[in-house]
Amino acid sequence: MAAVTDARTRSPRLGYALAATAAAMWAVNGSMARLLLDEPGGVSALQLSQLRSTLSFLFLLGFLLVWRRDDLRVERAHVPALAWLGVAGLAGVHATYFLAIERLDIGVALAIQYLGPLLILLWLRVAHRQRLAPSLWGAVALSAVGSFFVVQAYDGLGGLDALGLVAAFMAAVTFALYLILGENAGRRHAPHTTLTWAFGFATAFWLVVQPPWRFPFAAFDSAGALLLGLGVALVGTLIPFVLIVTAVRHIPAPRAAVVSTLEPVLAAIIAWPVLDQALAPPQIVGGLLVVAAVIWVQTHRPVVQEQEAVALR
Repeated sequence: MAAVTDARTRSPRLGYALAATAAAMWAVNGSMARLLLDEPGGVSALQLSQLRSTLSFLFLLGFLLVWRRDDLRVERAHVPALAWLGVAGLAGVHATYFLAIERLDIGVALAIQYLGPLLILLWLRVAHRQRLAPSLWGAVALSAVGSFFVVQAYDGLGGLDALGLVAAFMAAVTFALYLILGENAGRRHAPHTTLTWAFGFATAFWLVVQPPWRFPFAAFDSAGALLLGLGVALVGTLIPFVLIVTAVRHIPAPRAAVVSTLEPVLAAIIAWPVLDQALAPPQIVGGLLVVAAVIWVQTHRPVVQEQEAVALR
């Protein structure tokens, strides 16, 4: 069923809160995923991505079949956009990111991926000739610089791999695509409808890439591993994606993207006690820059064109 959001029902304060909460959950997911990936004989990064999509899809589908069956219906004309969101925006961002970190230092890969907000601004300005607030450009630049230092990308700049760089830039592109496509779909459908279809297509993508009989089910034969897997699927995937799709119904995608850069800051803070990874001084400075960018973007109102950007795509 369609879910139209107009200016009267938007709440920017709620949108920023939802985006920040999603970033916090993704940060928690980083530590949970790391524990699973470091387990001997456990899952690979791509298999964990498959698990995230599949379980999220099954939870959402089960919920709608039992309580909101009518919300599964979408117009046939909207299905290709939902498929694109699922394959390019959900599965694509994971596949390209994990390829990047296989060939690059993880800090370099993350720093490039968090150029996604800048790509959104360039797309809106160049392709759609939209007038964007100067403060938004400043906040995006500040968050990109802050993310560079938070993830310590400066430690991995030697001997860069060409394929890894391409994958990292594609991760930035797919991250931007996810937010733009999620904003558009969220204007037409309820968040749970949007994500059920999107995760369904992402799950289909992973079934082709990695058939289920190759999945290491034995890696989840303990209660601890099973709980971590469910945590990655629910706390690290399903709930934050619902939150961010809801957020872009209240605030423009570029602003949600800036708030999402809180993820590496919060992940670094969480990893300190959980994984015993102390913060270096440059990381602290970078974290403060990202926080400043998030505050900056919230205290400057969007211009009219930016608020109505979805109508022009």
